[in-house]
Amino acid sequence: MSTSRRGRLFAALVVPATLLLLGSTAQAATLSPEVDPVTAINADIAQHDHELGSQIRRVEGDKSTPDSQKAAQLPQPGQAIPGQVLATVAGMDVAGYQGNVDWAYWWNQGKRFVWTKATESTSYTNPYFAQQYNGSYNQGFIRGAYHFATPNTSSGAAQARYFVANGGGWSKDGKTLPGALDMEYNPYGATCYGLSKAGMTSWILDFHDTYHALTGRWPVIYTSTTWWSSCVSGDFSSTAPLWVARYSSSVGTLPYNWGFYTVWQYTSSPLDQDTFNGAYDRLQALATG
Repeated sequence: MSTSRRGRLFAALVVPATLLLLGSTAQAATLSPEVDPVTAINADIAQHDHELGSQIRRVEGDKSTPDSQKAAQLPQPGQAIPGQVLATVAGMDVAGYQGNVDWAYWWNQGKRFVWTKATESTSYTNPYFAQQYNGSYNQGFIRGAYHFATPNTSSGAAQARYFVANGGGWSKDGKTLPGALDMEYNPYGATCYGLSKAGMTSWILDFHDTYHALTGRWPVIYTSTTWWSSCVSGDFSSTAPLWVARYSSSVGTLPYNWGFYTVWQYTSSPLDQDTFNGAYDRLQALATG
């Protein structure tokens, strides 16, 4: 995401941080008195926070238009889930760079679910997570958390444990979605993080199985078809719901062996927007488990 876009969104979505900063980091709390904590937090976000789809857009681009965005919000006949009616639910995803989000505004825009970035690797937590995760819940959203994976820095199990320990868990309250694993291009180097397809599949399986052992739920997997085809050889379609990124008027070809998508991220303008493949009661069912 460009610096200018981040700046515009920050201005549009953020309650002044001096009034409401519920997710401040321990790092900011230990700063010397002459350093502004808000400035330090925002600098940390700029350096370490890679939001969902940021690297897919960097490599593949965002070709969405106002017309394609309208089309993406309609049911996709070729993606019908067996036994379910054709319907969609509007949603979104957010990360630290957006600060404190005006949830009432987005509720009034028709959004009904959201995933919030919780963690990246085993070294970064979203300093605005509390306001984003709890604020959306209090507004009525069905919400979940996501983890930006860096498979070259630690094991899948280690990152799953870090994610669950820092907001990525699940509760059977009907309003909490299973955590999502963000698998996309490496922002720091080689596309597939230096792993073979077999190695990447093993890493994802390690995260997938550990998350299930800790929460009782399988993680949602977020990815693009191009990245997945380049870096992964395994099949997770029988357990992990698919959240696919494609910035166009149709969802296109899905990653290996998924017969349908559960969530589709179809644009990043004016922020990341998603559509759930199904009626609202099916979204509730995903949350309930």
